[in-house]
Amino acid sequence: MGENDLTNVESDITQDAGMPSDSGQGQEKKLKLDYPQTIKVGFAFAIIMIFWTAYDFVVPLLLENAFGLSNTLRGLIMGLDNLLSLFLLPVFGRISDKAKGKLVQKWGRRTPFIVFGTIAAVVFMIFVPITAHKQLQRADVIRTSYEQMLNDDAFMSERLNQFYGNTAYDYDKEYIENTLGLSEADYKAIRYDSNLVAKSGFLGIGGTEYFYKGAEVSLSDTVTTDKGETVKVSDIKEMNDRYDLCVKSGMNTWISERVNEDMLQSQAGITSISLYMVMLLFTLVAMATFRSPAVALMPDVTPKPLRSQGNAMINLMGGIGSAIAFLIYTIALIFESLNSFAIIFGAVACGMIALLVCFILLVNERKMVKRCEEICEEFHITDADEEANDLKKIEEEIVEFESESEKAATLPTDVSVEGEKVEQELAKGGKKRLSFTEKMERKFNEKYKDLSPEERKKKLEKAKFVSFLLILASIFMWFMGYNAVSSNLSIYCVKALNLKASVASIISGVSMGVSAIAFIPVGYLAAKIGRKKSIMIGFGLAVVSFVLIFAAVQANTNQLIPAALFALFYLIAGFGLIIANVNTFPMVVELAKAEDCGKYTGFYYTATMSAQAITPFIAGLVMDYVGKRFLFLYSAICVVIAIVIMFFVRYGDSMQIQSGKKLTKEEKKQIRLESMDSAD
Repeated sequence: MGENDLTNVESDITQDAGMPSDSGQGQEKKLKLDYPQTIKVGFAFAIIMIFWTAYDFVVPLLLENAFGLSNTLRGLIMGLDNLLSLFLLPVFGRISDKAKGKLVQKWGRRTPFIVFGTIAAVVFMIFVPITAHKQLQRADVIRTSYEQMLNDDAFMSERLNQFYGNTAYDYDKEYIENTLGLSEADYKAIRYDSNLVAKSGFLGIGGTEYFYKGAEVSLSDTVTTDKGETVKVSDIKEMNDRYDLCVKSGMNTWISERVNEDMLQSQAGITSISLYMVMLLFTLVAMATFRSPAVALMPDVTPKPLRSQGNAMINLMGGIGSAIAFLIYTIALIFESLNSFAIIFGAVACGMIALLVCFILLVNERKMVKRCEEICEEFHITDADEEANDLKKIEEEIVEFESESEKAATLPTDVSVEGEKVEQELAKGGKKRLSFTEKMERKFNEKYKDLSPEERKKKLEKAKFVSFLLILASIFMWFMGYNAVSSNLSIYCVKALNLKASVASIISGVSMGVSAIAFIPVGYLAAKIGRKKSIMIGFGLAVVSFVLIFAAVQANTNQLIPAALFALFYLIAGFGLIIANVNTFPMVVELAKAEDCGKYTGFYYTATMSAQAITPFIAGLVMDYVGKRFLFLYSAICVVIAIVIMFFVRYGDSMQIQSGKKLTKEEKKQIRLESMDSAD
């Protein structure tokens, strides 16, 4: 890379002019994220997100429609990919760190994993819906046969007696009796007449036309039912509305149980789910081979102080992948058929290949890594520089602490409240009040002020390791809360809010699309207030969102009301997700050395995937035995715990940048040689 290339590397962190260049001339140096390069690298993450966005939304529907699995069993299967990733992601992250050979010399450490992993995943994923297709056809016949019996007195009487007061069928007695004003007798008298069809705009917007047995009617008309009774259309509509509000969710659960029984009692059903699980396993293993290398590529080519902004751009590219998946499954579900799942997986596979081609054409990993090393050397942000800065900071703070302690000794203080009074007196004298983190650092330096610099360094490394564990623990609880919602979003909307799957997908897509505008500002937010504070804000927004959904969203005869409320509140969680995700990963790799980015990326995914392996199962238990809306209360509690843990984190924010220097040709040549040696 020529010297002129470095002048293109600008910065939002302006350094003081003054450090002379090799020619003896002082100049102002800037450091700024290389946005075009980061966008190119982001194609790898877009490949990952197009798959996982479709997977998280569509697979629960496929498991429900084809196999009739309970929330608990479905959650167990949805956690399978994360259980595999728990072991595989750190392994492949570490393998890519140490990768050598001809492919590495040509492409770099991460690119071979991305290319071959994507191709393998595409090959296997095409067969996932194919293995379930025959069982999907059998399940459709079963569902249709029972749905035709909803106006049968004997059938409905037996079902409603079974449902009444039974939380397994999502019967909310308080809501039915107090909000809707229905008694037990009223509930058990509910029937559904499928002959009455209402046609209106999306979510009931606009006028509504009613048809009974194909003939247009008004609500004031009377019609003759299949039982020979003469009934007003308005009475039939009222009864159908009661069914939608009080019975439909439980009936869907009961029918799913019958589908599951059929699947388990037939050899064809057992074969179908066995083949499905095998192909799903192969697909998930293939995805796991390149996820850590793909994500580690961004910190490989981005200086540490810019990684929050870099991660924001990477997530924005991931959002593009998610948007492509959203368009695919939304269109397929609007025109729903038995082939919808095969169409979705086939289209997602094509999208992954298209993004992979873009990545191969645009990304030269080795060249980008060399450029990053030169920039880090120029701005003193190598691992060695960071260690030196940490030790220097400790020395300076110890001197400052001792100076202030001497001042504090002259202040009249009571022993029991000495620390508090000293801080108050210093504040009155013009000193700012210390933050929690600053107080912890002062205590650290006071405790170890008599140790040598080398011993302090060991203590510092230990303190950083504790923060590293706390960051992972906080991330774990965050994903316990958020993934519980995201992995059950489609089922919750369909079975708890009585919305169509296409409506649920639109809500998810709108939330992703609108909240995506926060990606770039969030990167700058971290630069202004720090990663930790930004994460706490993101966590707080998620808690607010989940509590609002739990408290205020219920099924309604007008679908627009629950859909609008849920979309609004879920959008708040979307903003929280972006703020947290943009900053949590950079906090982890901030504590890594250059040669360990893949390993630390694996640790990050160990935390996220272990949470996502467990939480779908726990969330399923909550939905099955407590109630579907309590899913959001469970999620809010998990995120609150994440906030508490993050409060005690001390390290992980960006290091401060020193003034830059222009590298000589000899220094650049040495960096290139070292880079080549590491690939051999």
